[in-house]
Amino acid sequence: MLSVSKQKLVRSLAMKKFRDSEGLFVAEGAKLICDLANGGLECVYLFSTQNSYVAENKEFIEITEQELQKISNQKTPQGALAVFKIPKYEINFENIKNELSIALSDVQDPGNVGTIIRLADWFGFANIYCSEGCADAFAPKTVQATMGALARVKIHRVNLHEFLSANTKHTTIYGTFLKGENIYQTQLKKTGIIVMGSEGNGISEDIKPLITNKITIPTFSQNSQRTESLNVAVAAAIVCSEFRRNE
Repeated sequence: MLSVSKQKLVRSLAMKKFRDSEGLFVAEGAKLICDLANGGLECVYLFSTQNSYVAENKEFIEITEQELQKISNQKTPQGALAVFKIPKYEINFENIKNELSIALSDVQDPGNVGTIIRLADWFGFANIYCSEGCADAFAPKTVQATMGALARVKIHRVNLHEFLSANTKHTTIYGTFLKGENIYQTQLKKTGIIVMGSEGNGISEDIKPLITNKITIPTFSQNSQRTESLNVAVAAAIVCSEFRRNE
């Protein structure tokens, strides 16, 4: 049975200020929940309808379809909803010098942030550094878009200017721009930080001076009315793929 207190808790986690204060986030759907749990994230509560196969979880609380509808963030709930603890990670500045990582400058669309987290998992990027202006990685829409990658990619919310400033002496900082060095003709390094900008404004003005290598994905369209730019998640997929190919 779904208690009033638990209903209020789950509903409150749709808002960032409550996710931050409680240190909790919500995931929906049996597969996503299992992926997160199997990846080592701590499940606090699991709410599921009678027919859901994740009911064997020791935190299981059986609820009705109507009760699930009350706490779900989706129009059509997927039979199970879980509350997880938000993982906290220390930044290892020594490791940064020896790996490729991603930094997001005010990427505000939750779906894009979630997709980039999923891409990072696919291409073997262990860490993503999100500016304070980014969409929250643990917002419901973002979590769903990660498809479980949140359990395998470490998310750090940082003052991006301070973070990059602390690393400019130790590593190459790449940035994606409309005008830069052609990524297909550039000798990309095996280590560095790749900065991706927001959907509308690109990399923020205070971050631009910290970029050591500007790169661009060239257009091959001959049409003068071509698309002005790529979606940031699409661009991230191309950039990540090209960095790994160059290895």
